Amino acid sequence: MKALSQRRRHPLAALALLLMALLVTGGIYAAASTANEAQAQTTTFTANDVEEGSKLFSANCASCHGMGATGSDAAPSLVGVGAASVDFQVGSGRMPLQMDGPQAQAKPVQFTDEQTRQMAAYVASLGAGPAIPDEEILDASEGDSSNGGELFRVNCAMCHNAAAAGGALTRGKFAPSIDGTSEKHIYEAMVTGPQNMPVFSDANISPEDKQDIIAFLKTIEEQGSPGGADLGSLGPVSEGLFIWVAGLGVIIAFTVWLTSRSS
Repeated sequence: MKALSQRRRHPLAALALLLMALLVTGGIYAAASTANEAQAQTTTFTANDVEEGSKLFSANCASCHGMGATGSDAAPSLVGVGAASVDFQVGSGRMPLQMDGPQAQAKPVQFTDEQTRQMAAYVASLGAGPAIPDEEILDASEGDSSNGGELFRVNCAMCHNAAAAGGALTRGKFAPSIDGTSEKHIYEAMVTGPQNMPVFSDANISPEDKQDIIAFLKTIEEQGSPGGADLGSLGPVSEGLFIWVAGLGVIIAFTVWLTSRSS
């Protein structure tokens, strides 16, 4: 008993307990993350989808992302990014990449919906990741736009602008305007974090809250700009600049007119 008591008071005992606590905490977090990913897997693919997707990937993507999507010096690995990431990047035209730059830019879509689905199926088969969302959770009419607006202003407006008009970031990067973006791509962007956007997993923002954000975005998209020209939706900055320039122009023109009359 005396020897056991001495071992308990060993100087490394505290360090051992700390390491054990970290392992337990990490295990619990990993289990929770896996549960969230499993909950998000709503899209099922067939073996034919995976096979056809593999062919499309080899012909159009492997030159950058490598055979087996393991990555290369030119592009990252796609193992574990999930079907949602492929559906967003390819479905929005950002991939295949048109040219090197600070970030991929949207352009006309290069593949059909079926081809995009097949490539998503192939990448999803390489490792667990966010799935293409179910249509039910994308129904904006079922969301609470008021709650969605609050969530958007807290989590998204600092980059995308309070009116979702987009904004500049650092080193030539930018947060794009969300106007006209489909409900599916909005949801997929939240769960995959493309470009400089952070990932909003279900642990951060629940699927129902994501639906509310979509409802808010679609509401302001439908409303448009009832006050007239939105001037980039930059608020008092662009509006004040317009008034200053236009007002100063009117004053100068009026001064020139008075001068010409007096002469």
